[in-house]
Amino acid sequence: MSKLRLLLLTALVLTGCASEERAPNIIYILADDLGYNELGAYGQTIIRTPNLDRLAADGIRFTQHYSGSPVCAPSRGTLLTGKHTGNAYVRDNFEMGGWGPDEPEGQLPLKDSEVTIAEVLKPVGYTTGFIGKWGLGGPDSEGHPNNQGFDRFYGYLCQRVAHNYYPTHLWSDSEADSLDNGEWYAAHQTLDEPLSSEDAYYERFGGNDYAPDLMINAALDFIDKNAQDPFFLVFATPVPHLALQVPNDSVEEYPDSMDTEPFLGGPYLPHPRPKAAYAAMITRMDRDIGSMLARLEEHGIDDNTIVMFSSDNGTTYVKGSYADYFKSVGDFRGLKGSVFEGGIRVPMIARWPGRIEAGSTTDHVSAFWDVLPTIAEITGAKVPEGIDGQSFLPALTGLEQEADAPLYWEYHAFGGMQAVRMGQWKGVRLEIRRQKDSPVMLYDLESDPTESIDVSADHPDVVAQIREVMDARSPSHLDRWNFIPDRPSGDTILPTSSGG
Repeated sequence: MSKLRLLLLTALVLTGCASEERAPNIIYILADDLGYNELGAYGQTIIRTPNLDRLAADGIRFTQHYSGSPVCAPSRGTLLTGKHTGNAYVRDNFEMGGWGPDEPEGQLPLKDSEVTIAEVLKPVGYTTGFIGKWGLGGPDSEGHPNNQGFDRFYGYLCQRVAHNYYPTHLWSDSEADSLDNGEWYAAHQTLDEPLSSEDAYYERFGGNDYAPDLMINAALDFIDKNAQDPFFLVFATPVPHLALQVPNDSVEEYPDSMDTEPFLGGPYLPHPRPKAAYAAMITRMDRDIGSMLARLEEHGIDDNTIVMFSSDNGTTYVKGSYADYFKSVGDFRGLKGSVFEGGIRVPMIARWPGRIEAGSTTDHVSAFWDVLPTIAEITGAKVPEGIDGQSFLPALTGLEQEADAPLYWEYHAFGGMQAVRMGQWKGVRLEIRRQKDSPVMLYDLESDPTESIDVSADHPDVVAQIREVMDARSPSHLDRWNFIPDRPSGDTILPTSSGG
């Protein structure tokens, strides 16, 4: 047991808050493509997020937290395994099928040999659940959540299917749950001209069972069934990843004046009031999170539940998100699919009443792969060997936090790119597949958080250190630097990214 955890447990016993030293419940909420600046607590002025703002007011807000990748699947993989994309098995959105209704579902499966947070927590008595969007293996694969330590799964197994919020089915553990949404229709469509009315859009691009509504119901059910014993729940909402689909009662919460023209689609589905719809998706997600927090209070377990919230990467670059209008990533450079700050710096909020100081902030530099060792230290679980993360429990609880090891990212699309965060410094390499000796651009994030001025020529020693971290990455049989020379036997891996 670490000295910090011993101090925490001693404090809990002395204050009578330990619930007989029952281990805390842990809920990790993961948004999808939510930018750093899309919550009120992080400066958003248009989109309303009262419940998440309250969560920040009751807990701690991280100002320098990073996702695991600039796209969905590898980011989720780093979160669950504690390995950054230089050592992880899943390093990109590798597809195992196409876009039609009869195509195989899923992305490259997480290997059975990988150890997830759920598998770490099972031996110390936790019931585990994953509700939402998975993206780390389809039906009957070794990557299925039930094969990766999760007792309960409900949601999308496949990221491509998740591009439609009114799918024909979701998955309940290993069984398909058929929904009342009519026949399958493509989630990527473009109109030549607007439809005749707003109702026509909902009739054509809607349905009766809105997937996020079903997911929050599943999450509340999981809490109800496990309220008396320690549980770990990942709630991976697909919001606000496009398409623009949300019930009209939520859209009507925003004024007509937000939109002057409809969105005709491309690549994602059209919508008559796109800006209002985007804002409404996030506000409805916030409402769902409020329902979850209220359910914890109903069971009397909110004081013994750690709630964390973050996003798997920055706001998407494709049409329909209106990142400029909402100032979704503030002044940061880049969006989803980029290793610049706008693509990977994400909001991170944590609440743990009585342990985390309400209304606090931290500028500790941390990333998704630090979550596993943090949870392990809190619960006394064994940390797997070979991970890259370091616990940020001291930062959570207001204690002095050691500086993290250099943070590393690689992403294989858009020519290939790498990034390293080391103290105040950020190094970025681009176009690696086309130029294997592409230079390291260097930015001083303390004086230049927008990554506008390359100072590599002034600091060759720092560049050399960053290049050393970049070169220390582990080779991968899926490595696009080598054009995937050695594919897994029997697998079909498409060389394009789905966008998550």
